[in-house]
Amino acid sequence: MLKQRIITGVLLVLAIFAALAYLSMPALTGLIAGAFLLAAWEWANLSGFESQPGRGLYVFGSALVMAMVAWQSALMAEQNTAVLRDIFVAACLWWTIALLWVKTYPTSAVLWGSKAARSVMGLLVLVPAWLALSYLRYLPDGVYLILVVIGLVVAADVGAYFTGRALGKAKLAAAVSPGKSWAGFWGGLASCVSLMAILWQVWPGAMPISLVAALMLAVVTGLASVLGDLLESMVKRHRGIKDSGNILPGHGGIMDRIDSITAAAPVFALGLFATGWV
Repeated sequence: MLKQRIITGVLLVLAIFAALAYLSMPALTGLIAGAFLLAAWEWANLSGFESQPGRGLYVFGSALVMAMVAWQSALMAEQNTAVLRDIFVAACLWWTIALLWVKTYPTSAVLWGSKAARSVMGLLVLVPAWLALSYLRYLPDGVYLILVVIGLVVAADVGAYFTGRALGKAKLAAAVSPGKSWAGFWGGLASCVSLMAILWQVWPGAMPISLVAALMLAVVTGLASVLGDLLESMVKRHRGIKDSGNILPGHGGIMDRIDSITAAAPVFALGLFATGWV
């Protein structure tokens, strides 16, 4: 299993680098959309849609919402930054609500446990994240910005894993994900801050924001990545399944790989506005 997991992970990394390096902006936007629609197929199951027609209808609806959002924000033309900013603000407000639901699980399931509520939740999780990643690519240094988001998410995950194994006793959210600890949480944040400090020093042409602003951006992005992971874990626990799918050998489903990014990407994108990067 470990060997399979490593091989899949390496192939994913190579595919990401190849896509960022060689695909045009519209092609990359479409590729990201395809990945998120595969995640929507998996989320349909998390929502309670067990039949293929039902899950297909959910994917179709997700695609329509994505197309509408892209049109409203003029994503592939001259982006409407006011609309984009408003969407990212709304996404961050949604993740604030999600945090409350995670903290109060299983009691909170009465609010979101229905098939309809989980279906809407999936759109709130997936669509803003897809929009954020696509928007980042259209910015100057867009490739670097996407890699920063991915790097911060990986840093939070790796830092949490090793710190949690060494020091983790107090549980972060035992009812949602018993393996996560407060020690791992702080270790993950420390890793995010350390990575951003290094990037700020070596950024080509210098980052257009101060070191303090960059570190704050790293902190909120790291916090969001943890929340994205916990939210999916909560929904999977409610649904009674271990993985969102089996498309990635050794890793589970697409949703299992992008859960942290679904929260981190819109928070990071809004952070670029807040810090004056864009």
